Amino acid sequence: MIDLYYAPTPNGHKITLFLEEVGLPYRIHRVNISAGDQFKPDFLSISPNNKIPAIVDQQPVDGCAPISLFESGEILLYLAEKTGKLLSKGLRERAATLQWLFWQVAGFGPMLGQNHHFNHYAPQPVPYAIERYHLETKRLYGVLEAELQKHPYLGGDNYSIADIATYPWVVSHPRQRIDLADYPAVRNWFERISNRPATGRAYKLAEQG
Repeated sequence: MIDLYYAPTPNGHKITLFLEEVGLPYRIHRVNISAGDQFKPDFLSISPNNKIPAIVDQQPVDGCAPISLFESGEILLYLAEKTGKLLSKGLRERAATLQWLFWQVAGFGPMLGQNHHFNHYAPQPVPYAIERYHLETKRLYGVLEAELQKHPYLGGDNYSIADIATYPWVVSHPRQRIDLADYPAVRNWFERISNRPATGRAYKLAEQG
């Protein structure tokens, strides 16, 4: 059983996408980030960076005490290794998958997050920041497009944790002022993932209180 500390954000969706895809039993603990739940001592004991998602694995494979983890990339990697799913054991596909996973957590997510902030949440418009992060967002979509023109998925031929990490950020493309018609390979990839039954189940959770 996995205890998932969750809010319906792109990073939160990554973990429900994985768990629904592999069918691993889990419980959701909602973290109301608007109310400051992420700063409560009980949550900080699991996620010291006061961010969601975080998990507690009640049955780790070493048979020892429960283990807690934070950071979405590490959680995906941990769960993939625990289940043996969505991460190839082959050297080359595994390496490709992990490099795209790290690309997402180090660049695609943070830069698109800045795009969201300066376009929608900044208390006053900052034209330089709006333009800077929009241009970087377009550049990163171009990188994604080039890779998906070569391979159906980010690790190669198979759906993986790299795709799961990246997809939730592409869901918000209209808010990023991105038209997927300009990125046809990304649009094809996005539509295929959107149509997966596990994707529908994961996003249905976001509608629940």
